Amino acid sequence: MSPPLPGPLADLAPLLGHYGYWAVGAVIFVEDFGVPAPGETILLAAGVYAGADRLDVVAVAVTAFVAAVAGDNVGYLIGRAGGRAFVHRWGRYVFLTPKRFEAAEQFSARHGGKMVTVARFVEGLRQANGIIAGTTGMRWRRFLAFNALGAALWVGLWTTLAYLAGSHITAVYEEISRYRPYVLLALALAVAAFLGRHLVRRRHRR
Repeated sequence: MSPPLPGPLADLAPLLGHYGYWAVGAVIFVEDFGVPAPGETILLAAGVYAGADRLDVVAVAVTAFVAAVAGDNVGYLIGRAGGRAFVHRWGRYVFLTPKRFEAAEQFSARHGGKMVTVARFVEGLRQANGIIAGTTGMRWRRFLAFNALGAALWVGLWTTLAYLAGSHITAVYEEISRYRPYVLLALALAVAAFLGRHLVRRRHRR
């Protein structure tokens, strides 16, 4: 019997119970070309189920990897064919405003392939990653290589952690919840320091 899932993971238990790997693949696939879906959450939940011998961990990882790469490639095609006009018209429905899109494009132009890999771990960028690469004209083979690398790292990390948590997920979730405010504070300070450094450098250049 699979363990009870805590927090937001519990909402996905019926979906996983009924559809299993199909649910994992479908949710991750649609998330990766801009649809606001809980891709990362269902991957964690599936990893927990695998740790409790409810699903096969290799099948979960392979399904998630294929869905992630395929979804991002759909996003790439959307960006390549529709361009900025498509994003400006429809982006607001998936929280991709013109301002956010412009910032993401600038970041992509500076960091290129590295951005495609790292974006997999950043909420918001993960969903818009393929679309941004398509609109900025990144070569498809280059995008595919970095995208596959990012998907492999992302799937490998979260599937492994969730699988190891297994039947102890409730205790693990409680510990994470306990320290979450400190982690968020540390992230906020890091972002503030980064922005401050950027502003100081910009002022010196002027």
